Amino acid sequence: MYKVLIIEDDEKLRNLIKDGLVRYNYDVSIVNDYSNIKGEFIKAEPHLVLMDINLPNYDGFFWCREIRSVSKVPIMFISGRFSDMDQVMAIENGGDDYIVKPFSFDLLMTKIKGVMRRVYGEYAETFSRDVLEVDGLYLFPRQNIIQWNHQKVELSKKEFALIYILLKNLDNIVSREELLEELWDDKDFVDDNTLSVNIARLRKRLEDIGIYESIQTKRGQGYCMVKTWNR
Repeated sequence: MYKVLIIEDDEKLRNLIKDGLVRYNYDVSIVNDYSNIKGEFIKAEPHLVLMDINLPNYDGFFWCREIRSVSKVPIMFISGRFSDMDQVMAIENGGDDYIVKPFSFDLLMTKIKGVMRRVYGEYAETFSRDVLEVDGLYLFPRQNIIQWNHQKVELSKKEFALIYILLKNLDNIVSREELLEELWDDKDFVDDNTLSVNIARLRKRLEDIGIYESIQTKRGQGYCMVKTWNR
């Protein structure tokens, strides 16, 4: 079942589109927090986004760029703005298609089916949507990249594995033994100082994007990651 995320603040139109898509067996999500559309997108993991331009806080062009920073999922603009410039801007900001309101549901479905065949058909490129997000801190496992507040830094394979494990256990202590077992095949042949060095490097990488004192040393126990960002 394909997932569709609707980003439209006109409740009547939003519900009409949702009801129609559900009848065609689509799994439909709706954005409720217009200040955190990127976060809601990541949680929804849709195969397609239907995006209005005129939205609260920031317009659809802005959110299209934000989604493009984490995903190549197809984005179709649905808007009452019909000028050529609006359609050009939609494409230049990362959109894949544009449909002008008012439109017939049959036309919308035809475009959606076309996008699904093109993107998810037998010969289509496979898009990765495996992104971990914790209150605005984004982890991209395929690239070993972390992002906070529009700043990105690339980590080594070991550094990324460390932050991934620590974030999965946010606010809980992870023992040195657990980390060594997760990161190295044979912990008996790894110098204990190697873990300390990698933790120090990870802390420096986090500081490079403005996150400080989030990895705490619990003497005699291990390490604990706490949320010092976005508070």
